[in-house]
Amino acid sequence: MTLPIRRATSLRPSQFKHLVRVASVTVRMPERDAFLIWVTHSTGIRVTELAQLDIGSVLFPSGAVRPEVYWSASITKHSRARNIYLTHPKCVEALERWLEVRVNRRWGYSGADEYRGLRPGSKLVMTFKGEAFELAFKHRMLDSGPEVYRCCDAS
Repeated sequence: MTLPIRRATSLRPSQFKHLVRVASVTVRMPERDAFLIWVTHSTGIRVTELAQLDIGSVLFPSGAVRPEVYWSASITKHSRARNIYLTHPKCVEALERWLEVRVNRRWGYSGADEYRGLRPGSKLVMTFKGEAFELAFKHRMLDSGPEVYRCCDAS
């Protein structure tokens, strides 16, 4: 007897719209959180990968948003380089609003003309205090020996 294949549940479009609306009005950083929802939904990016993304990867020096973002193997799961595409209009709109917040609060601000005045090496996503998310290293013991991997932590 074969067991039926169990699939993860996914959000219906109306549930997703509701999630974005709720995040846009009920959280401490609505612009950031709306951007996080849109970018993870439209690109499939993982939280740990997103925490490592910097301004220089997402913006051209002119300040325009890059439609194609290259992920080096050091950032991705399974250490395979890949690209993500920031082409969904709502995702780009949410990114623009988040970048405006960063410039207005001067988080990672250099004052230069390039990258909208933001430092290209500063992380794209920040905590509500204006600090980059930290990556915690987890340790687990396998039969083949110890393994260390990273995961995102907002501490």
